[in-house]
Parts: sequence; structure tokens; C-alpha cells
Amino acid sequence: MPRFLIVMCAAVALLGGLGTLRAAGEQTGYLDVVPDIARVVPPPPRRSDARYDADRRVFRATRSMLSSPRGLLATRDVAYTMPDLMHDFSCAAGVQLSPEGTPLTYRLLTKADTDTQNANEAAKRNWKRLRPFQIDPGPVCQSKAELAKSYDYPSGHTAHGWTVGLILADLMPDHAPQLLSRARAYGESRIVCGAHNMSAVEASELGVTVSLQQVKSNPRYLADFAAAKAELQSRSMNPSFTSSGGNCAAEHALTQKSILADLPLWVTVRRYARHRTNQTLR
Repeated sequence: MPRFLIVMCAAVALLGGLGTLRAAGEQTGYLDVVPDIARVVPPPPRRSDARYDADRRVFRATRSMLSSPRGLLATRDVAYTMPDLMHDFSCAAGVQLSPEGTPLTYRLLTKADTDTQNANEAAKRNWKRLRPFQIDPGPVCQSKAELAKSYDYPSGHTAHGWTVGLILADLMPDHAPQLLSRARAYGESRIVCGAHNMSAVEASELGVTVSLQQVKSNPRYLADFAAAKAELQSRSMNPSFTSSGGNCAAEHALTQKSILADLPLWVTVRRYARHRTNQTLR
């Protein structure tokens, strides 16, 4: 066999162990190969699975949150372009983040986010799990018709937020607790919204962590990371770029604690059990 064919076969075998080649038309990030997160992320829960029942209970228990201040934050978190994400993480970063004010950070986040989204969407298309409102009735914060055009697991919005949060925490370790709390809250906004199941949010966080391990070893990422870190250090010393005030305090109050901590799940479990009993009696 000609040497170039041997080399090509070896390369294909190696890439097959890591993921799949990026499809034509997919946006370009740092990676040529889409990470196969399904090798680490568990498949979505099925009926009679404990995770499946937990998802249903959480969806039902969080419908009342839509009209609360936390529900309003979840609705604001629906917008997921990179400028939107940078704005959403500015309070946690303590610096006003934007494509215009922090262009090197914008470049880094955009390209890395492309890689994590490509991996997330590949898994989502493979598993094709229904969204929570397609299983149980209940209000959501977006158009159900639009949401139904794509699948639940893993959550794409959560992948955006977790990517931004993890990278910013690496860039600004002094603000890591605030940034990762905001990233968690961004994912939980999808639960409050009713757009995603709890398991889809958790799966996305794990999937992004897997994808970023590959992204962070890329030389182009490392070069862009160093440039973004210098940019943020400069901006953080400029008072005109600091981000604080009443809006940040209000956001912190809503995001410092997980929404799952205070859910009255025992009430929901009793109601679900009673519903199942009534169904059986019928």
C-alpha cells in the first residue's frame, strides 16, 4: 500500500476515536474534528427511568416561577448571540464585556463556542429527545412552535453559557466563583423557561467540559487566550470598563443560589403519585 494511503488511514482511525470531521457548512472554530461527547455524556433518560420522572417533577414544580423575578431573568437569558452572552456575564466578570470594548475576548469566546456548539448539536440530532412541554402540559417563556423545531438533549443554550463561563473563569480566576454561578444560572434559566429538562442542562454542562478539553490544547486557542487575558487585565484597571451597581446586585441575588435547592419536590411527587393512582383506578 502506498505510504500516503497508510498515513491517511492512520489519520482517519485517530480522528474516529476523537469525533467526526466537521460537516460542510458548519461554522469554523478551533477544531477540525467535532468532539464526540456521546462517549462521555450519558444518553437521555427513558420512560420508567428515575431521571425521566425527576425531569417531569422539576418541569411541573418550576412552572410557577415564570411570573417571578427569576422567570423574568430566564426570559432575558433566551437571547444567546455572543454579544448577548457577553452582556449577561459582565456583572459576574466585573468588567463590561462587548465585541467593541473587548474584541479579543469576543474572538476567543466566539470561536470556542462554535466548537462546543458543533459537538452539542451533533449529540442533540442523534438522540432526538422531546422537550418537557411536549411530554407534560405547562407554560413556557418562548414560542412552543419554535422550540419544537429542535430537540431537548443536551441543551444548546446551556452549552453557550457554560462555554462562556468556563473560559471567562480561566481568564479571570479571581472572579471564577461569580462567573461559574452565572453559568449555572444561565443553564437553569432553561429549566425555569420550560424549554429544557433538568437532565438536558446537566448533560450540556458535561458535554461542554469534554469539548473544551480538546479546544484548550489547540495552539491557536492558546494564542488567542493569552491575548484575551491581557485585554481583560487592562480593562479591569480602567474604571470606565468596570461593571457594578444596582442591576448587578439584583442579578447576583437571583443567581447566587440554584433554583433546584428550594423546589418543593415532595409536593410534586405526592401529586404525581396521586395522579398515577387515579389513572389506574379509571
